[in-house]
Amino acid sequence: MHPDLEKLIVLQAHDVEAKRLRDEMVALPKHVAALEAKAKAFQGQRAVIVDLIAKEEALRRRQESDVKDQRAKIDRTRKHMDLATTTVQVTAFEHEIAFAQAEISKLEDAEIESMERSEGLESQKKLADDAVTDATTTLEGERVRATDTIAADKTLLAAVEEKRIAVRAEIGEAALSTYDRIAKAKGTAVAEALNQKCMACQMMVRPQRWNDLRDRGNDETMMTCESCGRLLYYDPARDAPQRKTVPVESIAASIIRSL
Repeated sequence: MHPDLEKLIVLQAHDVEAKRLRDEMVALPKHVAALEAKAKAFQGQRAVIVDLIAKEEALRRRQESDVKDQRAKIDRTRKHMDLATTTVQVTAFEHEIAFAQAEISKLEDAEIESMERSEGLESQKKLADDAVTDATTTLEGERVRATDTIAADKTLLAAVEEKRIAVRAEIGEAALSTYDRIAKAKGTAVAEALNQKCMACQMMVRPQRWNDLRDRGNDETMMTCESCGRLLYYDPARDAPQRKTVPVESIAASIIRSL
């Protein structure tokens, strides 16, 4: 394996980790913001329910007041009826009383319906209360977790950046330029070739190139995948049949561990 390729494998591991840390630091505030929006939505739903409950209570108070007014009207009408001197007057007063009693019946039925609606709304309010509590608890927990994770990620990222700088300084200018160009276009620049296949794009490697890649004496040439353009490396330990009694490290893992 080309000596620069060994270092590029390590560099890519650091680059991938740095990207993961940066992505996490960007994603966590968005995650918290989404939880905040969710909590506000639950609070808004609860507020609507509370408002409907208040309106039903106000409606019943008006209905109760109207029932009292109708009963008072009946009492006044009966007093007038006691003073009536003709059958026509008595009949008119009886009609007024009957009309008032019908209105009272309607108001009482409407009051029962309002109470039933309120019972349903109270059940909804309990569910809304639980949802708000759960969302708020989750939000607070995720805020703390996000703050702690971002702080830890910043520390880890600083350490990874130091390693990246150190590794880049050991790589030849031409190899580093090739790596940067491919990584900018593809996201990653180095890929393992396993079982005659590029593990990045999953395309097969031509037999001749595969043989050249497996040539252990080839330490001067860095070969690329003809499909995706990434730099290829071959790990004989992974491609060879695995023996249960002899654990074998991958080249990438052993290189990273040795640096």
